[in-house]
Amino acid sequence: MSGVIESLGKDVSGLHVGQKVTIEPQIVCGTCHPCRHGKYNLCEELKVMGFQAPGTASHFFAVDAAKLTPLPEGFSLDDGAMIEPTAVAVHAVKRAGDVLGKDIVVIGAGPIGNLVAQTAKGMGARKVMITDVNGYRLLVAKECGVDACVNTNIEPFGDAMLRVFGPDKADLIYDCAGNNTTMGQAIAHARKGSSIILVAVFDGMATIDLAVANDHELDLTSTMMYRHEDYLDAIKLVDAKRVFLRPLVSKRFPFREYLNAYRYIDEHREETMKVIINVQE
Repeated sequence: MSGVIESLGKDVSGLHVGQKVTIEPQIVCGTCHPCRHGKYNLCEELKVMGFQAPGTASHFFAVDAAKLTPLPEGFSLDDGAMIEPTAVAVHAVKRAGDVLGKDIVVIGAGPIGNLVAQTAKGMGARKVMITDVNGYRLLVAKECGVDACVNTNIEPFGDAMLRVFGPDKADLIYDCAGNNTTMGQAIAHARKGSSIILVAVFDGMATIDLAVANDHELDLTSTMMYRHEDYLDAIKLVDAKRVFLRPLVSKRFPFREYLNAYRYIDEHREETMKVIINVQE
């Protein structure tokens, strides 16, 4: 979500009318254990604007100033709207600590997987491989500069891992697809003692080989949304042209064609990454 400030409350400072901003859509209680310890993305009462609370599908939307992050000069509102999923990727990448010089695999080349791959590279990863069974998504990943884009319907996951990284395989695997097949690939082919980070919302109850995970001493980690510092890092990465957002925007619709946007997504799921709805048009 992004927009232009039309007016300010009387006690708001540090912002000005006409300024481009992006919105952090989390609504948190501020009193539960995660909130009190800085992990408000895990709030026990978490709500998200546009889902469990009113969203921005309107010409004007009032929001707490603390939820606004200014955008740099030259940023488009399309780029601003894409900072939210980029922050998801930033938070996910940082869950593994410093990725400088690391070899990384991302399973799933949808919007989040693409952004995780780009973010990892932008944060200093040595080489990034992304996998999918959708050729269109892999073409977008290649356009965005991901080092190796592999269709696992054509080349088996394990073979691709060895071809791209050699016998030492990858340091980290991010599962951005979230199903038994992809998590099974990650566990089966991870280097002993390495880490797997689940980014996607998992598809139902998992059936995975924990015996192998145990025997290989794999670290299994998960990630959830983002915090304010992730928004700031996302903006820096995009502004420095280390993450590219334009290739991920498949189509734009004016607000008056709101329903058509959702119909387009339903009818073009295999060839759609992100669809932008402009409430100012």
